[in-house]
Amino acid sequence: MNYFLVKSEPFKYSWEQFNKDGQTFWDGVRNYQARNNLKAMKEGDLVLFYHSNEGKEVVGVAKVVKEFYQDPTTEDPKWVVVDLAPVETFKRPVTLEAIKTDEFLQDIALVRQGRLSVMPLKPEEFDRIVALGN
Repeated sequence: MNYFLVKSEPFKYSWEQFNKDGQTFWDGVRNYQARNNLKAMKEGDLVLFYHSNEGKEVVGVAKVVKEFYQDPTTEDPKWVVVDLAPVETFKRPVTLEAIKTDEFLQDIALVRQGRLSVMPLKPEEFDRIVALGN
């Protein structure tokens, strides 16, 4: 199993809306590295959902329910989406500040490549953030 983190600005698409929808395709990725991370996602992989700009916190866990396919919001074949479904809402959101000050999370892509919207996580990074959220 692989682990990832995806970012969404809550005013555009929030964790609450994601839970109401029950499933969504993850679109709008226009960065090659982030796109390649979407392509690496396999059905069943787990994904942390991060509210960017407002909140700056990990709020829950989702899972990949469909592997990458053409992004339906563009005709450009370079861009892809995956389908995600919510799994678990954290009892306590895990803030970016908490992540930055945690000695186990110093090398996490969220800290090193802050602008990247889809990033892989090591299993221990994923587990640590889940533990902090619960």
